[in-house]
This record gives sequence, C-alpha cells and structure tokens, in this order.
Amino acid sequence: MHKIQIQSLNVGKPRDLQFGRKEVTTGINKKPVAEPVYLSLVNFEGDGQADLVNHGGRDKAVCAYPSEHYPHWEKELGKPLDASAFGENLTLRGLTEDELCIGDSFQMGEAVVQVSQPREPCFKLSLIHGRKDMPLLIQDLGYTGFYFRVLKEGIVSPSDELVHISRPDLAITVTEANRLMHHDKNDLDGMRTLLEVDELSEGWRKTFQKRLDKNATATSATLKGNE
Repeated sequence: MHKIQIQSLNVGKPRDLQFGRKEVTTGINKKPVAEPVYLSLVNFEGDGQADLVNHGGRDKAVCAYPSEHYPHWEKELGKPLDASAFGENLTLRGLTEDELCIGDSFQMGEAVVQVSQPREPCFKLSLIHGRKDMPLLIQDLGYTGFYFRVLKEGIVSPSDELVHISRPDLAITVTEANRLMHHDKNDLDGMRTLLEVDELSEGWRKTFQKRLDKNATATSATLKGNE
C-alpha cells in the first residue's frame, strides 16, 4: 500500500452549538494540534464526544476522513474548508473508502489502529455547514470517512505516517460496506458475507443481523401463509 500521510491531527471537547431553536452539545468542532498526542483505547488525549450512543467507544475511537474529498465539498459548498471540516480526528491523504477494507490494521506512531466500520454522517454536519441535506449527500456519494479501533495505545505525532500492517483474508472495502448499509438493503448474501469479517464493529454487526432476522421472519410467515 502506498504512503498514507496525516495531513491534520484534530481534537476537541464537546461544546454547545445552536441548532434551530435548540442547543446541541457536540464534539464535532475539532482543531489541529502541532504536538504529539497520546491515543488511548477510546480517544486521543484532549478529545471527546457528547453523544456516546452514536459516537465514541472502542469501535469508534478515532474518526478519519480522506483529504481527497475536500475539493469536491469545497466546490459543492462554495467555500474553502478548514481542517477537520467533517469533525474527524485524522485528515488523511492516500487512503479512501474504495481501497480501504474493514479490518485493515496500521502502525501510526507508537499506536496500532484497525478499521472497524464506515462513519455514519449525522445531522451535526448540517449544523456546521448550513446544509440540511449534508448527511444525505455524504451518504449518497459514499464520501463517509471511517472509524478506527485502537489495538495498541501510544503517542501519535501529526507528522507520522500510517504504515499498513495487515488485511483480513476476507477483504471487503468500506465502500462495499456503505453500499450494503445505505443503498442495497436487500442484498442478503452481501450482508452475510460482511458478517463473516470478524473485525466489523458490533454496532454494524447488530444492524445487519437484525435485517437478516427480519427477512427470515417475513419469509417464514409467507411460507406458512401459503400452506
């Protein structure tokens, strides 16, 4: 795999932002750091998430986004974008959803990280970019970014590169996982194959298993109705 560079390492604590008539607490506003930062099993030092149901945790310790997508969004939004424009901890160059597989592992400074799932865009991206359709645009394009779990804690520097260590025998790309989650929800064989990847996050595993179980129940009911 070619060179993968950290263009920006970003952290930030949750704070309140206005969303319509409501206040929303979010950790989406992150800022670049210039010094090395310790990466634990759950996040970078100095970083935090407000919604721990949908963000953070072992499977979503680090959010990463490809810098290759920035030119598209600058054109779409009609403005230059600052670092961490999508709330990511790592803005990376040289690693996109099309080539990255669930379970890929990387050395990053002293730490070792592993891809667990695509990032699921939420309404808070609409909040910071002023576009109600922002999550849907990201989802439809597949420019979602992705999450890493941390296999080994350690110091990470903004100048570090990611070095590919390993890939599962069953190589399924982040793009393919996005397709199954958002676009081809009736591709049951595809879901079953993805569930064979042990490194897939628990959250996505539950979602796909629920779909399969629902289909099995519906099929069983139809068969009984035809008896």
